[in-house]
Amino acid sequence: MQGKDELEKARERVIEAISQNMNLYGVTPSVGRLWGLLYFQNQPMTLDEMKIELGMSKTSMSTSVRSLMDLHMVDKVWKKGNRKDLYVAEEDWYQTFIDFFTIKWRNGVTINVSAIEKSLRDLHLLLEKPDLSEEIVHEINSDIKKLHQALEYYDWLNRLVDSFETHEIFNFIPKKPLDHKK
Repeated sequence: MQGKDELEKARERVIEAISQNMNLYGVTPSVGRLWGLLYFQNQPMTLDEMKIELGMSKTSMSTSVRSLMDLHMVDKVWKKGNRKDLYVAEEDWYQTFIDFFTIKWRNGVTINVSAIEKSLRDLHLLLEKPDLSEEIVHEINSDIKKLHQALEYYDWLNRLVDSFETHEIFNFIPKKPLDHKK
């Protein structure tokens, strides 16, 4: 078929670049190749079809698909008459980034805020102890101030994440309309 080789070469270039940068999403290049394969498909694929295309084991393919589903980069779809699970790539790159960003950052914020709040409680209890040296009291108060500054940062970060989830971010940094003529 005329142009088929050139089409595959253009797709493969993009898939390879994506796979090399998937570490930003915390996944391996092979998972990136899988997403790229699904992205360029014009129809859903089964695990068996993906396995054949990429030469990976079915177990590895299943694990990779699950990783991509956890990141909201792949969805399971239903097709009448097909009993096997079918998968498609999320094609909205903005939404893919938003889902990834919010999942990762919310988790990080939760972990860090929890640790800070526990440490603040411990430091306030420590301040109640008698016979603390002036130097230790000064250091405790300094740490308390630093931890409150960190909480202010995490409050800001939560509001930033909120702006992604609500798409308010696009009021400040609008999406550009695509020019499909290029």
